[in-house]
Amino acid sequence: MARGTLRIYLGAAPGVGKTYAMLSEAHRRVERGTDCVVAFVEHHHRPRTEVMLHGLEQLPRREIEYRGGIFTEMDVDAVLRRAPKVALVDELAHTNVPGSRNTKRWQDVEELLAAGIDVISTVNIQHLESLGDVVESITGVRQRETVPDEVVRRADQIELVDMSPQALRRRMAHGNVYKPDKVDAALSNYFRPGNLTALRELALLWVADRVDAYLTEYRSEHRVSTIWGSRERIVVGLTGGPEGRTLIRRAARLAEKGAGGEVMAVYISRSDGLTAVSPKELALQRTLVEDLGGTFHQVVGDDIPAALLDFARGVNATQIVLGVSRRRSWQYVFGPGVGATVARESGPDLDVHLITHAEVGKGRGLPVARGARLGRSRVIGGWLAGVLGPLLLTWLLNSVVPDIGLANDMLLFLTLTVAAALLGGLLPALASAVVGSTLLNWFFTPPVHTLTIADPQNIVAIVVFVGVAVAVASVVDLAARRTHQAARLRAESEILSFLAGNVLRGETGLEDLLERVRETFGMESVALLERAGEKDPWTCAGSVGPRPATTPDAADVDVPVGDHMALSLRGRVLPAADRRVLAAFAAQAAVVVDRRRLKGEADRAEKLAEGNRIRTALLAAVSHDLRTPLAGIKAAVTSLRSDDVEWSEEDQAELLEAIEEGADRLDQLVGNLLDMSRLQTGTVAPVLRETDLDEVVPMALGGVPEDSVELDIPETLPMVHVDRGLLERAVANVVENAVKHSPPGEKVLVSASALANRVEVRVVDRGPGVPDEAKERIFEPFQRYGDSPRGVGVGLGLAVARGFTEAMRGTVHAEDTPGGGLTMVLSVPMAPERLEQPALPATAGP
Repeated sequence: MARGTLRIYLGAAPGVGKTYAMLSEAHRRVERGTDCVVAFVEHHHRPRTEVMLHGLEQLPRREIEYRGGIFTEMDVDAVLRRAPKVALVDELAHTNVPGSRNTKRWQDVEELLAAGIDVISTVNIQHLESLGDVVESITGVRQRETVPDEVVRRADQIELVDMSPQALRRRMAHGNVYKPDKVDAALSNYFRPGNLTALRELALLWVADRVDAYLTEYRSEHRVSTIWGSRERIVVGLTGGPEGRTLIRRAARLAEKGAGGEVMAVYISRSDGLTAVSPKELALQRTLVEDLGGTFHQVVGDDIPAALLDFARGVNATQIVLGVSRRRSWQYVFGPGVGATVARESGPDLDVHLITHAEVGKGRGLPVARGARLGRSRVIGGWLAGVLGPLLLTWLLNSVVPDIGLANDMLLFLTLTVAAALLGGLLPALASAVVGSTLLNWFFTPPVHTLTIADPQNIVAIVVFVGVAVAVASVVDLAARRTHQAARLRAESEILSFLAGNVLRGETGLEDLLERVRETFGMESVALLERAGEKDPWTCAGSVGPRPATTPDAADVDVPVGDHMALSLRGRVLPAADRRVLAAFAAQAAVVVDRRRLKGEADRAEKLAEGNRIRTALLAAVSHDLRTPLAGIKAAVTSLRSDDVEWSEEDQAELLEAIEEGADRLDQLVGNLLDMSRLQTGTVAPVLRETDLDEVVPMALGGVPEDSVELDIPETLPMVHVDRGLLERAVANVVENAVKHSPPGEKVLVSASALANRVEVRVVDRGPGVPDEAKERIFEPFQRYGDSPRGVGVGLGLAVARGFTEAMRGTVHAEDTPGGGLTMVLSVPMAPERLEQPALPATAGP
């Protein structure tokens, strides 16, 4: 008998529509004449799901008695006897009641599949065994019911039932998932937007892995040998030219085609001076690649193709993206270029993409920021052209094209001299002129093979050749040096302009600036040192790179900044030409340090100003809000002491009650003022110890009417690590605020639940609520939102609650209550020994 097929509807969370989709598929199959039955489907009293069961044959369930109760499970024997073509089995990860045929429902499904019955089932991503720890870290809930990943992976078909977190939360708010009395708690705990987004990502990635497995299986069955990479790590080689942005976007599109694709942009800078690009353009490209989710890297290397390949292999890259060379056609005589070299040396495991762009063939422009030095490779090339070139030319003229005339011979030798000047400068050109004139005399000037010149005209020709060669070499070398100097000045001006703009706008921190210095000059480490006086030791204000210098004497390059600051670099000795730009970097680093100090002073001044504002508000509170209950007390006492009026017992009781209420109100106001003063002066010293919430929260409700609060604190909650007195005061202030703003007859709900390594207390009211822009402002001292009447408080309750909670390493924030109102969320840490096994929230979803 052939084994049945398994189809699974996979979802990110309860309520996304897995069971509904399974029943819809069953109706489609029944309409096509397929024998399809419902072996076990749980509709959870959801009306739309329950309606979908109509018209489908439902097999009876098996009743099992367990601990005095009657439970129903799927009757495997009944399904086997019925032997349908397709059986619907909901909740694959379900744990059967003890006494059932199998421990887990997926084991029941295995029996049905072995009997040749096709099964359609459902499962949530959080129930996969391998994801238990990940799901717990996200939601704080440890899933007790799990199914082995291999069981799901063996399914013949997996269909993802996807829904955005916002749509799922709307579905829950409308009562389509849970009963109305459970909606608020579910939305506030398990079904938070962040939790749902993370679970959705897990589901998508898991399905993507399954697609990769299908692809591998297909390639194996069909013997496909070409590479179909689905996960790529792409390296983008940047030159600093304008085409870099095109390459980065192209690489990002390539990465999006595969699951988990990663983009890394790399710029190779030479080790002989400043970077050969516009720093502004390079910064724009750095920002672009980071905006697209990639990373930017800068490495030093004189052999660009080799450095690029070393970097790519070092990060285990699968692809390299390069731009088609900007060189003109004639420039290829000097070599195949970086792209062709990288493609040739990449090997079979590294793909190279050459991307066309708008700058192709427009020329690479002048080399920037390399000063008067031509570089070691160019100098070597100049000497080869100046010394070996004439020898090779002499062999060609004697063996291949003899007797072309002395004038033509001189022109060819003169061409080599010009080439040597272009490549290596003046000295290789002079060597070329000497070697060339000697070879002309020996091999081409009669009498040959001697240094004697018979014809006086040939003597003049040789002299003219030497003079022209020296003149041309000097002019070419001077022009090349002037070009490099102009390019260097342009690079310096761009660097300084970009640097000054960033620093003056405050966009660059000290470490970022030092990192820019290190990358620009190709150094190992950079440190900014400072000291208070001439005899004081040096201290490090900031550094980047390994083994930074601790004193200016220990650095390879030392640039003083004033009398008590120095920029110290390690790596190599820089030429004098680079020190001008380095001095500008040092000056800007000093500006950054000064700005940081000024910012610290400004922050201190702001705190002093805030203190003055608090004191001013305190005086206003004393002058008005505190005088209100005092005035009431005084009026009541004066009335009682009056001899002109005969007060009845009821009147006396009313006046005494007014005195008591005023005294209580005055005590509360003074307490809040004292608490705020303690917070402002930093004298709050919490004593943290293990505490049960059900011992603290009820005590905090003493200041509100008994029938105004509904309490829901599960006894199974873990203990918290808090200061009991501070927590009680914080909860009391929040609850009193909620009761004050709740409509008459509406109770405030105070509930608690565990989430990851924290416990949350949620105070839910059905009042007018607070706009999003005011949710933070209500926690500031002396703030009263809306039309709260004078005399009901000085606006310190929530500020004190937040201050006390933060002193215990907790948080307080405000959220909208679904359906209207405001929810205050106090989050405090669990006790340390409880972090290993966080408790299951009573309101968590299934």
